[in-house]
Amino acid sequence: MAFWSASAAADELCKKLIATGNPEYPPFLWRDPEDENRLIGANAELMQVLSKEIGIPIEVRYLGPWGRVQEEAKLGRVDLLAGAFLTLARLDYMDYFYPSFHKTHTVIWSRSDRSFIYKKWSDLVGKRGVTVINNSFGEEFDRYARESLKIMTVASLEQALNILTLGRADYLIYEEDPGYAYIAKLNIDNLKTRTPAITNEDLYLTLSHKSPCNTPELRARIARAMYRIEKQNVMSKLVAAQIQQWRKQQSK
Repeated sequence: MAFWSASAAADELCKKLIATGNPEYPPFLWRDPEDENRLIGANAELMQVLSKEIGIPIEVRYLGPWGRVQEEAKLGRVDLLAGAFLTLARLDYMDYFYPSFHKTHTVIWSRSDRSFIYKKWSDLVGKRGVTVINNSFGEEFDRYARESLKIMTVASLEQALNILTLGRADYLIYEEDPGYAYIAKLNIDNLKTRTPAITNEDLYLTLSHKSPCNTPELRARIARAMYRIEKQNVMSKLVAAQIQQWRKQQSK
């Protein structure tokens, strides 16, 4: 009875959900140039679709770089992460909703004017890598990277791209779509992707364990809604529209 009362009280208090995510992740998420406290993009639009499904307003805020965002989720100062890969470490502080809402491709980026052979993970051994701090590329590759590769981490994707273009790293590991978006923004023309992809990872919606809104009833509502949204192929349409929105903003 006490558990039911606590759950019901939490649901009564949960009048709004705060969502955030990686702010350097176009076309999925990026800062609104007209309001830099707000995130826009396909994942932000997905949160509005979810909001209508569950009947609770969802505000998508900018709360800092990706590393800080994850700390905010650990502390329960944000409710939802609108896009995260599945890792064992993150399971310690977030609930994941299934199915995933999108699949992303993480690739190797290198300078097009330099010889770079990559066909398998072991080809990266002995080379200098760079990526963004606290990024994950799937449990299996993360473990391989810790054990076998030399990868520096920096605060932002823009910084990582600059390091690569200046030749201070041999390769960058990052997702394909956001990488192309930032290359276009920065007018970089000497980088290319290498195949095959490092990983093909699912992107999930997560809910902080410490969120005051995290109750069995709300988790069930969100899970049902995300299942319906995935079956309707909503995300593919949102991504296509937000690619155009990003390009339009960069051309101004």
